[in-house]
Amino acid sequence: MQTIHHHLSIDHMSQLLKLISDPTRLTMLKVMQSFECCVCEFVEMFDISQPAISQHLKKLKDGGIVQEKRNGHWIFYSLNPNYPHAEMLETVLDAVVEQSGRIEELTKNGLRVSCN
Repeated sequence: MQTIHHHLSIDHMSQLLKLISDPTRLTMLKVMQSFECCVCEFVEMFDISQPAISQHLKKLKDGGIVQEKRNGHWIFYSLNPNYPHAEMLETVLDAVVEQSGRIEELTKNGLRVSCN
């Protein structure tokens, strides 16, 4: 089976790299590579304001990289599997150091959101 590679224009590649070059957004994406998260979890993880986290998520969502799913009062964010360049993004994220410790810390401190 042959892999189909979509080539990006210089402008699109530049926009994508700009989006993922921010350390907070890159970390968020690495976390979302394995977990769905809501805004409040990211606020706890990064110890920055909810509006700042929401801005980061809005940029990632507007760029098509992440998707949101509503569950009751919560909105959970995850990587968008339908993002046209998901394979390239996965390659980049695979090269980034693991961030699951951030989720383990939230769980240990009882701050992981559960909708069950």
